[in-house]
Amino acid sequence: MSAAATDEVVYLDHNATTPVAPEVLEAMLPYLRTAYGNPSSDHTLGRRARQAVEEARASVAALVGAAPSEIVLTSGGTESNNLAIRGVAARAPSDRRRIVTSAVEHPATAAPLALLEASGWTLTRVPVAASGILDLAAALAALGDDVALVTVMLAQNETGALMPVAELAAAARAHGAVVHTDAAQAIGKIPVSVDDLGVDLLSIAAHKCYGPKGVGALYVRRGTPLSPLVLGAGQEGGLRPGTENVAGIVGLGVAAGLAIDRLDADVARIAQLRDELWRALSARVDGTRRHTPDDACLPNTLLVSFPGVLGADVLARVPQIAASTGSACHAGEHAPNATLLAMGVDPEVALGAVRLSLGRGTTRAEIEAAVELLAGAHGALVAAPPSPTRSGTSKGTPR
Repeated sequence: MSAAATDEVVYLDHNATTPVAPEVLEAMLPYLRTAYGNPSSDHTLGRRARQAVEEARASVAALVGAAPSEIVLTSGGTESNNLAIRGVAARAPSDRRRIVTSAVEHPATAAPLALLEASGWTLTRVPVAASGILDLAAALAALGDDVALVTVMLAQNETGALMPVAELAAAARAHGAVVHTDAAQAIGKIPVSVDDLGVDLLSIAAHKCYGPKGVGALYVRRGTPLSPLVLGAGQEGGLRPGTENVAGIVGLGVAAGLAIDRLDADVARIAQLRDELWRALSARVDGTRRHTPDDACLPNTLLVSFPGVLGADVLARVPQIAASTGSACHAGEHAPNATLLAMGVDPEVALGAVRLSLGRGTTRAEIEAAVELLAGAHGALVAAPPSPTRSGTSKGTPR
């Protein structure tokens, strides 16, 4: 039975987080119950935990085409981004004090970059085209021998746009810059190879690919200069000291294995459902705009804006649907989606944005139900709009 036929929620917020896969949960449980040893302990339970950590590390490495020794296990995508960005900056030579990035990065990248900027680094923020895809010509023109780091996300979390990371990385490394990409939103949704991308650093978050929250990884190409953010014992080659979250790491490893096994089938099915969702929704609600590129995009993501209404008001009328808006709400006032503004979208249009992101469990019945509910909510709002204060709330668009 579909969620539409029960009191359950139709979950269309997989870019915010995914449910933990049953196989992942089952694999984690022994390390929460009986196999609770510290991986640094030299006894049976400790050695079992250490073996589990290393097996998971190998699975993550296989997912992105890396060597296990190049995988540093972290608490998630935010820590991985911070370690990559701030760790490279700490080791950069004095004549390289500039960083090139995009104008639409996630806060997990934008915030550490702003911290460096406040301390004297120069940031070059490259714009995106109307499609939401990085302006590659502008990015290439921004490169120079004073650049220490280039950091551009692989897949934009709101629009689903895929960025030309491989082309940019090749040029950046020719200038001697280190290249990082936040791949948290891409892992498990599209094929990802560190060698094909040509990056030195790549961030992963388990909860974006059916693993648990609070665990992730950073790929570090051999020889990449990087300083730790946290000091302590020697875990993770000293780059991320602290007793390992064994159960979470095991879950990440199993999620990585599932992504390898299921990627092709998942991509084909989910992309078809996403396209059906767009066709049906645009047919039911005249004037709905699509902000996800037709090509070069994640197969599961659909960012749309409903005409003449707030996206937050649409979602407030359909509690049966779990989705995100891209607007921020402060004291009852809504600010337009910043990514859409960077794409040149009119602010009034951007205020109507809703992000719908599908996943493995999404069914056609749920898509049909979502179209009916969203179209009905829009129609009701147009017929009887909220008060001029527009006091609805929005949680914005989670990573």
